[in-house]
Amino acid sequence: MNEQYYLPLAYLNAWEYCPRRFFLEYELGENADNEHIILGRHLHRNVDDEGKNIEGDKVIYRHQWVWSDRLLINGIIDAVEEKDNQLIPLEFKKGRMANHKSDHFQLCGAALCLEERTGGFIPYGEIFYYANRRREKVDFTSTLREGTEQAISAARGAIGRKMPPPIDHPKKCQDCSLKKICLPKEIKKLRLEV
Repeated sequence: MNEQYYLPLAYLNAWEYCPRRFFLEYELGENADNEHIILGRHLHRNVDDEGKNIEGDKVIYRHQWVWSDRLLINGIIDAVEEKDNQLIPLEFKKGRMANHKSDHFQLCGAALCLEERTGGFIPYGEIFYYANRRREKVDFTSTLREGTEQAISAARGAIGRKMPPPIDHPKKCQDCSLKKICLPKEIKKLRLEV
């Protein structure tokens, strides 16, 4: 596996959240902290230690490295639970449970990696949202699998191209740690003046 050609799963999440953010992080290496990033890092500290726990009839593998040679993606999945010979990928997110497509793509990407590595079928995964203290079950439907593979292809296709314009989603921009680097309002204003 030549890692330099593999797209990290975290960047798949960034791509679906905002292609411009993906470009700034992946192509330009930009990174910035805000309260969301810092809180997420703090909440994540317990799952960032690799290890194995047994809870009743369930085995939990934390901080697991996964990759797919077919899709050229790799990364770390927060946890993989094994119960009755079934693997369940699990991600931990700081926010509230909602239909976060970017989180679903990241989780599905990890499941596709696990399937390739094990030769098994993974029907669903789960995302634990700290703000709700609840898990969301994410079914890996054919639509989600196809969408994830299309997002991987689109993100890879954007590498080496020009920077995408800012997205038209004020809430995402407001919460983005790269807002002061991206300058979405300023770029949009300049484009109107030209």
